Amino acid sequence: MPTVFSHPAAAIGAFPWFRRRLGHPAVLLVGMVLTVLPDIDVIGFRFGIAYGDLLGHRGLTHSLTFALVGGGLVAWPAARLSGARLGVLWLYFALCLASHGLLDALTDGGLGIAFLSPFSNERYFFDFRPVRVSAISVQRFFAGNWTGVLAVELRWIWLPALALGAAGIAAGRLHSVLRQRADPAGEPAERG
Repeated sequence: MPTVFSHPAAAIGAFPWFRRRLGHPAVLLVGMVLTVLPDIDVIGFRFGIAYGDLLGHRGLTHSLTFALVGGGLVAWPAARLSGARLGVLWLYFALCLASHGLLDALTDGGLGIAFLSPFSNERYFFDFRPVRVSAISVQRFFAGNWTGVLAVELRWIWLPALALGAAGIAAGRLHSVLRQRADPAGEPAERG
């Protein structure tokens, strides 16, 4: 898995594409938390749940089903609190949750990701896996080659996420300019 430092890059990179419709800026913080949430499944090791089991590491909580259901469960109260539209929040939160498994599928270790769980426990990786698998334990992470791990994540996770975010900011500005040109007086467009 990528480090806990790099999973939030997905929420940060996607946020500018949703910013105008998401309402409250705290939505970004919730999205960042959601990008690391799927690793809650490591608790299963303490209860004897095997890595490759449905509830094992990179199993159900890393699936697209979990992302869709979890995104909706978080979006519902967030929409009430933030005033943002439920569908937009749901999409953003589902993408944040799904990003975890997608990034893990880019790593060079483990058993793969059960994207189709609970319908199938088959594990998948992408053919292209440039990201080094990171230790879950903080002690083991800093005892190893953590600078090399972070350098790889900077190249393959942070830079693409920042480029995605920059493109979202540029698209938002372009949208504002085009809207201003279409209605320079700032008057509401006539509906017909």
